Amino acid sequence: MLDDIIKERKKKLANLIESGVNPYPSKTRRTDSIAAVLKKFNELLRLKKGLFLAGRIVAYRDQGNLIFFDFRDESGKIQAVLKKDNLSDFKILKRNLDIGDFVSVSGLFFKTKKGEKSVEAKNCEIISKSLKPLPGQWYGLKEIEERFRKRYLDVILNPDVKEKFVKRSQVIGYLRKKLDTEGFLEVETPMLQPLPGGAKAKPFITRHNALSCDFYLRIAPELYLKRLLVAGFEKIFEIGRNFRNEGVDRDHNPEFTMLELYWAYQDWQGLMDFTENLLKKLIGAGKTKWPRIAFADSFKKYAKIDVNKLKNDEIDDVFKKEVRSKIVNPTFITHYPKSISPLAKSCADNPDLTERFQLIVDGMEVVNGFSELNDPVEQRKRMEEQEKMLRAGDEEASRLDEDFLEALEYGMPPAAGLGIGIDRLVALITKSHNIKEVIIFPTLKPVK
Repeated sequence: MLDDIIKERKKKLANLIESGVNPYPSKTRRTDSIAAVLKKFNELLRLKKGLFLAGRIVAYRDQGNLIFFDFRDESGKIQAVLKKDNLSDFKILKRNLDIGDFVSVSGLFFKTKKGEKSVEAKNCEIISKSLKPLPGQWYGLKEIEERFRKRYLDVILNPDVKEKFVKRSQVIGYLRKKLDTEGFLEVETPMLQPLPGGAKAKPFITRHNALSCDFYLRIAPELYLKRLLVAGFEKIFEIGRNFRNEGVDRDHNPEFTMLELYWAYQDWQGLMDFTENLLKKLIGAGKTKWPRIAFADSFKKYAKIDVNKLKNDEIDDVFKKEVRSKIVNPTFITHYPKSISPLAKSCADNPDLTERFQLIVDGMEVVNGFSELNDPVEQRKRMEEQEKMLRAGDEEASRLDEDFLEALEYGMPPAAGLGIGIDRLVALITKSHNIKEVIIFPTLKPVK
């Protein structure tokens, strides 16, 4: 059936061309959005003023010498009425219009007997002929993966999906504005890096032909942002993509968006307070101060486990599966072990623990922050340990970055930094179960 529909629409396309109609013109007359027209509709009725509107046909009713269709732009929807006596090309339109076509309509506005706001067309042009019917008409988007893969259709058919991406843009805009108000400078750092670093993750590798060497898609901008602290910048942030060659689940996509910020002369406690003030309005968690629980205590509270009895390579996995998954309300987990925090400063009273925190909400890590390690000698030791782990087969271990260590040797001020997972944050705000719901084109296996 679908093939027959497509064949028929291609015939209509040929009919338009034979009739001298360009079905894909480059220029469109459009003076107002539909929302703007609906807002000032009564005034337009009184003035009998015609305007040019454009949009996609989403409903169509043929009643002989009258054609009714609803068309939609990004802002709203309105009904158009085509009368045979008003349009010289009425027959061409009648034979060739379909749901899904983009049209430009101009005419006078009126209300039907039922009070529906409408435009009586004095001119109607097809400005983009659709060759496939919208899925809702015939076969729908049956599977969730198909929705993600054909997001353009998902947005057309589901207004709530579009609202999630509008909300995403608003969240990023809000964060940018807040940070700008607080005196932070937005910067950009390389996405192609000679060494991956700044997080524990397996990188993607790519080849640069002109330089005849391999580069890595960045797993984090952290080490470059810290170089800027060395350079003398005091409050900086970056919002951008990171890439990690890892599994895919409700919390993870290989390509994701992070906000990372660094604040010279600040420590982790001050940054924790700042984080709460920054996100409280977005998350909507009330006025009560978010609880802060030490890492070891969280194991006892949520999993009845003594973390000291676990092996180093078990700690992180057990935390994610047995502890983090049980935390629903916004909670700061603090004092992470040094063994899983290679870039964080150690606690003065216990060098095996670090001045590090994570904000956990609904079982997800939303924020990771800490007092930055600025001791080049200690940082080298930790990177050497990570390098040993890498050589032993840990593909997620960090590399020893001599260029970064050299920068650190010139002196980096005391500082604190954090990363906010934008996809996870937006998923929480929009009550989405999976971060793929808020990534407009999530990573999927190609269809063969």
